Parts: sequence; structure tokens; C-alpha cells
Amino acid sequence: MTSEHPAPAQHAHGHNNRPDPELYRTEPVSFVRRGERLNPRRQKTWDRSHGKFIVEVPRDRATTSVAEGTDIHWDQVFGRTAPLVVDIGSGLGESTAQGAIDHPEWDFISVEVYTPGLAALLVRVEDEGLENVRGVQANAPEVLDRLLPAGSVQEIWVFFPDPWHKTRHHKRRLVSPAFADRVARVLAPGGVLRLATDWSSYAVHMRAAMEAHPQLANAHPGRATGEDSPLTRVRLEGRELEVGAQPLAPRTGSARAGVSEASTGAGLEDPVDHEGGWAPRFEGRPLTSFENKALRAGRLVFDLTYLRL
Repeated sequence: MTSEHPAPAQHAHGHNNRPDPELYRTEPVSFVRRGERLNPRRQKTWDRSHGKFIVEVPRDRATTSVAEGTDIHWDQVFGRTAPLVVDIGSGLGESTAQGAIDHPEWDFISVEVYTPGLAALLVRVEDEGLENVRGVQANAPEVLDRLLPAGSVQEIWVFFPDPWHKTRHHKRRLVSPAFADRVARVLAPGGVLRLATDWSSYAVHMRAAMEAHPQLANAHPGRATGEDSPLTRVRLEGRELEVGAQPLAPRTGSARAGVSEASTGAGLEDPVDHEGGWAPRFEGRPLTSFENKALRAGRLVFDLTYLRL
């Protein structure tokens, strides 16, 4: 849901001569390049406030990279020691800002590569007079690996990441077994990982990756199974009616090209979800633009919550 972009010290519409990050990164990035132009209000806010609220990090060639050996002391950045919440792929900043409003005793790090998204967050920060928010324009895996010490984070939020529907693009999905390793390293014991997606294929993928990690435990094991499971409803009701411009048939037929059978129930002997483990909707998440779009399209939202053992 994000893109490669100019470094924070530049104007959002500045020219980018950096090399493609995939030419040297060992893992595919989970985002694509997008337009960086800001509307007048966001541009003025960016120019005025990014120096304070966007944390400058040393780059390793690409504009969203984080150089190895980077050492940031977050207590010095925020001017205090407080529980850290990291919102990855924060979009327009709705969840980050609402969390900071609801919990002034916590500090929030918004990780987002899309400049207009961070600029929208800065507008919210200024409007609400928030001091417990900072943004980082960088690739999330590198932030987890290089900017956050082991056991330093209380919560990690990943809401509505890009689902990368086609099988050949699944390697780009942010949430993966490698991501679970990174999360387990930076979360403090008892820390929380919150995930949400509106696509059943990605939800199944998320659940499998997290359930397999020995240091992460589902906070709601066995919850919402059978007919109470949103996965069962999607499979039986054919709720995910479109992926791009391709309509999906209900489960009485094969899954369309590039769409996981987990989304339709096609090819499954039993479309009923007997595993469950879906969390209640996180009350601290406002109705973001991404979630609202999904609900308007008739899709269901899958929440997952994991605890660091």
C-alpha cells in the first residue's frame, strides 16, 4: 500500500535518481512506486513539520533503505521512555493518530514509504497537537532489522497491507515467516501483534505464518470457527466478488486465474473453517479509508492478534 519515494529532506515531488532497490536487496519489497505529488495543505504541512516528526535515517543506496549499523535511541527521539507502538504501512495515518490520541502515555512510530500518506499523518498530528508520534520513511523489514532493538516494542500493527493476489507475487507479501521472525525479535515478552486484512487468501497466509512461529501465540485460539468464521462465509457466499476487474465465481467452480482457492472454496473438500483463531475487531482501530473501501465492496475483515511468549 506504499511506494518508493524521495528521502524525507527533499520535497515530495523532487526528482529521484536512486537505483531500484530490488537490484541489491535480498528480499522483494512489498510496495510499488506511486505518484508523490502533495496537495497544497499537505505540502505546506510537510515543509513545516517533517523535520520534527519524520526521523531521518541513513540510507543504503535506495531512498527507502536503512543503512546497516544505524543506531537510533527512541527515548531520545521522543524525549522520554514510554511503551513503543509501531504501525507498519500506516497509510493516511488514521490508526497511528487515533492511537496517539487514545494513549498519550505511549509513543507511536509510523512506518510508511508513501510520502502523501506521511504528509496526511502530519496534518493529523498538527491538528491534534500530538507530540507522541514520529514517522519513518523506510522499508518495513529494514526498520525491524536495523532501527528497533530486540524486545523494545510493545505492539506492532499491520492493517490492510497489499495482498498481492497473484501467486507469482506472493513473495512480495509483507506478512511471511521471515516477518514473524522479525516481529518476535523486536516485541517485548507479552507484546502484541495486530493484523487485519480484507482478503481471505492473505488472512489464511497470515494465520499460517504466525501460528508456525514458536514465540508467537494466538490470543484467541479456536475463536470464530465453523459457520461463525468469516473464512467460511467468504467461501460459501462468494463474497470476494472482484479482484481487479476479474469477477470471482462462488465455490461451485474453479478459482479464477491468479486468485487463491482459499478465497473461493474451489477445490476444497470441506469449505468450512475448523481452525478459526480470528480476533474480534480491534477497538483501537478507527474505520480507515482502506477498511471502509473493503466494507463498501462487501468484503469481510479478518483480524488476528498474537502475543509474544
